[in-house]
Amino acid sequence: MSDELAVIVDKYAITDVVNAVFDTVDAKDWTAARALFADEVDLDFTSLAGGDPVRLPADALVEGWIQGLHPLKQSFHAVSNIRVQLDGDSALVDTKGYAYNLLAEEVGGGLGGAKWEGWGAYRLALVRVAGAAWLVTALAFDAWHTVGDDAVRTHVQ
Repeated sequence: MSDELAVIVDKYAITDVVNAVFDTVDAKDWTAARALFADEVDLDFTSLAGGDPVRLPADALVEGWIQGLHPLKQSFHAVSNIRVQLDGDSALVDTKGYAYNLLAEEVGGGLGGAKWEGWGAYRLALVRVAGAAWLVTALAFDAWHTVGDDAVRTHVQ
């Protein structure tokens, strides 16, 4: 395979992993979501939650999603304008992002459910493992704008 073709194949595989992160989370397919991450992940959602960026086990990240994106909370994530920067067996991905959460009425979501929306930019770092697979080692979200009830975003069960 030529170098140019190898770059295209890598960028496609990386983009597929990035899309899969958000698709598996919205589908609440926690096993598939966990499989996309290295054992430890650098996480930075400080633009939403304050505090400091953290490094945590991927299992803890997924457990947090299980609690925060429980069956009575719907989520929808969309990413676009995906830009992949390759450097050998590592990559940085920048993408614009949209997140939507809807909390069911029966857990305090109010008439028709309460909503929260956020727009911003995601940055993910990935590494190549086992020859061809790419795993996420870092995930950050820089929130530019949010609307709705922040209690929806932070609601856990």
